[in-house]
Amino acid sequence: MRQRNCAGGVVFLKDRVFLLRNDKGEWVLPKGVIREGELASEVALNRVRHEAGLDAKILAPAGETCYEFFSISRRAPISNRIDWFIMQAENERYQINKNDGFQDGGFYTTGEAEDRITYSQDRALARLAYEKYLAFQQA
Repeated sequence: MRQRNCAGGVVFLKDRVFLLRNDKGEWVLPKGVIREGELASEVALNRVRHEAGLDAKILAPAGETCYEFFSISRRAPISNRIDWFIMQAENERYQINKNDGFQDGGFYTTGEAEDRITYSQDRALARLAYEKYLAFQQA
């Protein structure tokens, strides 16, 4: 099985988290593949900017998730390992990158996000990241 290392951002603005709806109709967090020589934090910031048009800063690591899927184009199973970062958006302005197949997106309250996020481990990640984010806001 081919292993891919990825990085992404759980981006907050006040009490809301940013989500994207991809071309499969799945609600996801922005993320991308780490290429050789790149840092996970740089990839996460770049993917948030590229996919969502958001300027954000990293506050802390959020954790890691893993999942497997079958790549039709590669005709092989793939294992994705994603390093996540808690981020804070600079402002509310975003622009969904429809050229990359994203159909929709925006900031949602944590309750709305839990109802929308497609994958259970991403829901759990967003919930835990929000608790950490709140701790940063109170510090």
